[in-house]
Amino acid sequence: QVRLVESGGGLVQAGGSLRLSCAASGSFLSIGDMGWYRQAPGKERDMVATFTGGSSTSYADSVKGRFTISRDNAKKQVYLQMNSLKPEDTAVYYCNAYAYDGYKWSNYWGQGTQVTVSS
Repeated sequence: QVRLVESGGGLVQAGGSLRLSCAASGSFLSIGDMGWYRQAPGKERDMVATFTGGSSTSYADSVKGRFTISRDNAKKQVYLQMNSLKPEDTAVYYCNAYAYDGYKWSNYWGQGTQVTVSS
């Protein structure tokens, strides 16, 4: 099992910045692709930024140029630096990761962290 714990959410004014962190722990041999998703009230969960195929990154069009995803493989952590925040960025942000237990790759979600951007 893998546990993903997010931190860094909160309330910020439009134009401000936040940095989200996600730490992976548990029983696994390796962590694969990690990323961030978000879900606003009444909407589906959407991809925000992810690592794909190792070091390549992918961003939602709405956050390109404002958000940056990074990771520390040694610490098994992934980060999301969010700048120039807008009210429409308000959502619960979830960490996602693939982990290998020696037999198979499985996908895991964190519990989410609330980000609220006031206008």
